[in-house]
Amino acid sequence: MTAQKSAPSRFTQGYMICLAGTTLWSFTAIFIRYLIVTYQMPALVLAAWRDLLVALALAAVFIVFRRPLLHPGRQNLGFMLVYGLVLALFNSLWTISVVYNGAAVSTVLAYSSAAFSAVLGWRLFHESLGMSKIIAVILSLTGCVFVSGAYDPATWQLNTLGIITGLLSGLAFAAYSLMGKTSSRRGINPWTALLYSFLIAGLMLVVFNFFEAWLPAGIASTNFLWLGNAWVGWLVLIYLAWLPTIGG
Repeated sequence: MTAQKSAPSRFTQGYMICLAGTTLWSFTAIFIRYLIVTYQMPALVLAAWRDLLVALALAAVFIVFRRPLLHPGRQNLGFMLVYGLVLALFNSLWTISVVYNGAAVSTVLAYSSAAFSAVLGWRLFHESLGMSKIIAVILSLTGCVFVSGAYDPATWQLNTLGIITGLLSGLAFAAYSLMGKTSSRRGINPWTALLYSFLIAGLMLVVFNFFEAWLPAGIASTNFLWLGNAWVGWLVLIYLAWLPTIGG
């Protein structure tokens, strides 16, 4: 009887955590948009700072309160490098999508990840893909089409890069979510995985900025102190990293 009751309770808890995380994470694009519009902050510089500030906060907390969480295990180092790379690609595409699509559309396009996750989970982890999931996938992608205006040929002429970047951010988000599932199956503590994935992603994003000449104008910069003495901008950046990102 206890076992029968624990399964629904666990599912309920999972759904509530997912809802809370989604709500917090949804504020991310608003703060990203503010920093880009107000300070013309390059997308990849912003993404690099965001990831590094997340890693810095987590490392500080772990050093003081939970030192064992600093150790992912040698056998997991290669996996964490891949995990960090996937996160770096997702954060790059997501932040660039905010530049081209705005906060609302970029957020909806990123949530096309639900459809990608269902399909990839079915193919890679042999998860069930019943009629309810298929309908959810169709509705998710249909919603992305309507919100982005992708049904209008003129939209593709004016914002092709925006739509493609937004959908790719959804695919990258799905890949990041599946890496999280794999991390759990490997027995890595989720907080440890969060620390190292963001640390590695932040360092990779720093490297990405050195390819400024090969990227669209305004996307990257080697001026990592872009905000200068704009303390409000720094506070917003710290808030972005510590509440919607870590919380989400």
